[in-house]
Amino acid sequence: MSQTHFGYQSVDEGEKAQRVKGVFDSVASKYDVMNDLMSMGMHRAWKAYTVAVANLREGDKVLDIAGGTGDLAKAFARRVGPSGQVVHTDINEAMLRTGRDRMLDDGLALPTTICDAEQLPFRSGSFDLVSVAFGLRNMTHKEQALAEMARVLREGGRLLVLEFSKVAAPLQKPYDWYSFKVLPRLGQWVAGDADSYRYLAESIRMHPDQATLKAMMKTAGFGHVDVHNLTGGVVALHVGIKC
Repeated sequence: MSQTHFGYQSVDEGEKAQRVKGVFDSVASKYDVMNDLMSMGMHRAWKAYTVAVANLREGDKVLDIAGGTGDLAKAFARRVGPSGQVVHTDINEAMLRTGRDRMLDDGLALPTTICDAEQLPFRSGSFDLVSVAFGLRNMTHKEQALAEMARVLREGGRLLVLEFSKVAAPLQKPYDWYSFKVLPRLGQWVAGDADSYRYLAESIRMHPDQATLKAMMKTAGFGHVDVHNLTGGVVALHVGIKC
């Protein structure tokens, strides 16, 4: 069996999905609290920027992949209105259930389904916009997942990939110190799980940088790709147009 990376470890491809599932099963209940703490609230600004760039209209159809606790799905649903549709998906049941329950508590019921981004169960050309926030780096075959996202988009549809990326050089040392010294301790203190947050730091370093991901998206069928660096490149929003 082929090898892939799980953080800095090399594992069988068939093993990675189960290990990633274990990470998110462990952190699901504290996921939002940890996001606020470890990003000092910046994740809310990154997501708000993504929603603004999405520029959705009434009646649009949206697929939110790795939608987790539903922040983007909820914001998109407000934009597309009752004539539109937002499908909230994740491969991890614990994360998906947490997001579904949160949205129901807010009076919002969206189509919600467990699915693998590498084998999307939707017809070609079904959506105006596909989003994936902080999920692509956990996928084993990123090229296959990106090709599937292109397939389910209509011509002219857009893919938004919000993901941790390559920070600007002056930030590298303090960012590494925070990632490997502070973040695991924060995970242990709040979520009782240092290892999952150590994996998070490692998985970010193994993820393609801005230019590499842009090239991957073009190969997958996105004729035009813009890159928006946020917070000095800690996060990047890639916007691809299917054409």
